[in-house]
Amino acid sequence: MIEGRLPELYIATDVEADGPIPGPYSMISLGMAVAGRPELRFYTELRPISDTFVPEALAVSGLDRARLLREAPTPEVAMAAAARWINDLRRIGRPVFLAAPAVFDGMFVHWYFVRFLGTSPFGATGSGIDLRSYWMGRTRCEWSESHKSTMKQALGMRGLPHTHHAGDDAAELAAVFAAVLASHTDR
Repeated sequence: MIEGRLPELYIATDVEADGPIPGPYSMISLGMAVAGRPELRFYTELRPISDTFVPEALAVSGLDRARLLREAPTPEVAMAAAARWINDLRRIGRPVFLAAPAVFDGMFVHWYFVRFLGTSPFGATGSGIDLRSYWMGRTRCEWSESHKSTMKQALGMRGLPHTHHAGDDAAELAAVFAAVLASHTDR
């Protein structure tokens, strides 16, 4: 950390969606957790924005689409709450987006922030850190050796499940990234 500057806060982010891209398909849940700060977590479900969905994609999350249509907050309300949570963190550090994969999760998160709020608290490009790319740079491994399960094994992280619940999976990602930062994995 540079003297007088707040530290970076790595905001591990996970989404569950009912299809491959935002717009025609919906982000149905969003989870965020701060790496190294397990008490700092956010989770929301979102009302679907279209009638189109891929049943197999929806099944991954286990969420009930009919319930989401009835009970989940609108994207405007959910994304405003997410932006408030991120912006409140600015008092203790500078939020940096983190995902695995950043392409999929980042695409949905950035699109939803811009579409429903007009701006993203992660900046104009919504860019951030992709866990697999970070691991590859840190360890000089090949892409095929950069799966999260491989990282967890290399870091001795047992019993940390991936549940496809966006809140739980964001916390898992935050724990893995904190362990990566704390490790001496450079080759």
